[in-house]
Amino acid sequence: MSTLESRSRLTDEGAQEMTDRPVEGGVEVLRELGAVLRMSEADAQAAAGSETTDGETTIINMGPQHPSTHGVLRLMLELDGETVLRTKPVIGYLHTGMEKTGEQLTYLQGPTNATRMDYASPLFTELVFSMATEALLGVEVPPRAVWIRMLMTEINRISSHLLFLATNGMDLGAVSMMLYGWREREETLRFLEKVTGLRMNHNYIRPGGVAADLPDGWRDDVLRLMDMLPPRLEEYDILMTGQPIWRERLQGVGVITTEEAIALGATGPILRSTGYAWDLRRDMPYLAYDQVDFDVVVGTYGDCFDRYAIRLNEVRESIRIILQILDRMPPGDYRLQDKKVTPPPRARIDESMEALIHHFKIFTEGFKVPEGDVYVAIESPRGELGCYLVSDGSSKPYRMRIRGPSFFNLQCLPHMMRGGLIADAVAVISSVDPIMGEVDR
Repeated sequence: MSTLESRSRLTDEGAQEMTDRPVEGGVEVLRELGAVLRMSEADAQAAAGSETTDGETTIINMGPQHPSTHGVLRLMLELDGETVLRTKPVIGYLHTGMEKTGEQLTYLQGPTNATRMDYASPLFTELVFSMATEALLGVEVPPRAVWIRMLMTEINRISSHLLFLATNGMDLGAVSMMLYGWREREETLRFLEKVTGLRMNHNYIRPGGVAADLPDGWRDDVLRLMDMLPPRLEEYDILMTGQPIWRERLQGVGVITTEEAIALGATGPILRSTGYAWDLRRDMPYLAYDQVDFDVVVGTYGDCFDRYAIRLNEVRESIRIILQILDRMPPGDYRLQDKKVTPPPRARIDESMEALIHHFKIFTEGFKVPEGDVYVAIESPRGELGCYLVSDGSSKPYRMRIRGPSFFNLQCLPHMMRGGLIADAVAVISSVDPIMGEVDR
């Protein structure tokens, strides 16, 4: 065996390695394009043949240490000069086994595991896990808990989109946008910290309601936040939306069609950028979204600019929802008053031995959930976030499976980047807004 062959074997990555185009012919293109659009192998080979190359192509790695791959995402790119012919996303560098971990934790402990999946919008994974657990229990949370959940997740949606706007600006050279977006996000995190005790990974939304009621002065804090944001969003419009350089970098870049997005399972701003108005808050209402008025923001061309503009305007729609929540927040309990699910109040533990025993058993053994299975889906900032739970009647899930939108949205990268420039690859990745903790789990 030659030295070159032995080195090749040592560095071979198996199925996840991108093979050379002359070896694969149209098969690789069939996997990327034909599997989505139901093309035959002959059509895929024709598509491969339509890409004219002046010479040999180059296969390079982008990531997993690249600063603009938004975490440990790795892309294998086949380039003809600076033109991207093929893209192969490689994931798994952040794998933590959260779904298997969730099967070893009680339902009460579950949210503190789920909240770490999407660390940019942790309240959404807490919410979907709690709603799935409540569906298995067959219980309804008190109205105040429902509206608190809406308030907190919409503020979390704003903070997530502000993080996108900050990093999207940085990825494309608008460094000042990183400073401004981070500045506004800090204000939203400050409120979340005041309510939950933590800036991120809150463990605030739990089966049966929320961990604690809203603190004194919360309404004034929210109003200050809602007054501060609109003028800042106007600044973003001046800084980016109307700027010719910004439009040149985003318009017509990373285009995807409605048919491709649906076939790939893409949801959220990626699907809506194609003009398909699908939002679970409106189309499959949960919590009390059917009682508030808001618009579903859609694009036209399915390009990077549409995805940017949708998230910017979704912040405005979230502000609109939050102001309605302030007017309609009901009084009452912030969690279910069911001794089988809810621990006793802290003050009772000092007065009653029964309350102390009850508290101890709830937090050590957990509560039992009837046998069955359920799938619950909500609209996270990145798209459809689903939780599938199977109960065997014990205090821990028998099976837990999360449908992370970032995982499905990443499948769109080969279609968005095909035929574009490598300089546009960063813009396309940024427009997907992937959270790798949710992808790898």
